[in-house]
Amino acid sequence: MLFIALNGSPNKDGNTAFMLRSACSVIEQTGSECVFVQVSEVLSGVRNPFCLACSNPCSGRCYSGTGLEEVFSLLSRADGIIIGSPVYFCTVSGQMKAFWDKTRQLRKKKALLNTVGGALAVGSARFGGQETTLRAIHDIMLCHGMTVVGDGFHDADCGHHGGCAQSPSSEDARGLDRAAILARRVYEVADATRLIRVNDYPD
Repeated sequence: MLFIALNGSPNKDGNTAFMLRSACSVIEQTGSECVFVQVSEVLSGVRNPFCLACSNPCSGRCYSGTGLEEVFSLLSRADGIIIGSPVYFCTVSGQMKAFWDKTRQLRKKKALLNTVGGALAVGSARFGGQETTLRAIHDIMLCHGMTVVGDGFHDADCGHHGGCAQSPSSEDARGLDRAAILARRVYEVADATRLIRVNDYPD
């Protein structure tokens, strides 16, 4: 199966990236593929990183032939997506919001319907807006009809809404444990629901 880890931090080697790569390693241990995507780099390849609603319905012309189009194709084929963001004023980063604002065509095609999603957030403090950031990510997922994963197992859970960590995330053992649990949950739910996904959508 194919899984995508979306890094909404402008820092490709920062706290959020560390959490996402840790989650990816858990998924890869199942024999599945996990692709790490740096959102800020993908957006840098388009003329305008912000959606201007230049066509309605969306034609995708603003990102045609760019790396963003390639990433959207990956998302359409994914069984699971883990979205990670640093906490910026109690919500997702501007880069993450701009990325998802460009996905109007994916939503029109229902390309992410039943794709399993999990959320990770990193704040500078232990109680630094992580849960509201996770909820913002969930709203994005629900708008696409994704299957949102939260909480967890009887003996171990990732957190009520997803995995949270405090920077530096590399030293937050509890946060990394929760990222691993979330990754395992995303994989298991994706494996159990693979028959209800249609990962072949028309252009």
